[in-house]
Amino acid sequence: MLFSIPALAIIVLDQISKGIVLRAIPLHGSISVIGDFFNLVHTRNRGMAFGLMNRPGSHLGFYLLVTATFVAVGVLIFWFLRLKHKDRPLILPLSFVLGGALGNLIDRLRLGEVVDFIDFFVGSCHWPAFNVADSAITVGTIWLAIQVLFFSSAKPLNTQ
Repeated sequence: MLFSIPALAIIVLDQISKGIVLRAIPLHGSISVIGDFFNLVHTRNRGMAFGLMNRPGSHLGFYLLVTATFVAVGVLIFWFLRLKHKDRPLILPLSFVLGGALGNLIDRLRLGEVVDFIDFFVGSCHWPAFNVADSAITVGTIWLAIQVLFFSSAKPLNTQ
């Protein structure tokens, strides 16, 4: 339950927010929220983070990303099933990554691309647009790294 409920909540929030964007903002449209800092936009990304592999007409990238997502979801579920009681702090970050991966996978399978809509910028410097699923993956990955690197009970290998 601790693994599936947060992941499901992220998927639902992600899909609802993207649905609102699809209905309220025309493709490549923009709504200013905070002056020269934050807009809601409607962009599409066929690739992955930061627009990598975002090539029109390339089906290889689509199949590669869908396959990689299924593999990643399998690894996340396998990791979760192997957790011991002492590893409980890893459950939430794993579920964040899982929910984000599945949220973007739903878009990719349904639309052939991912809807992005959160746009932060300062002057002409824009951070690439992203969505709730991307945020969950990022937060979950950072949280997971911190847990594993600084709070893990695993002992380092003896190198002597």
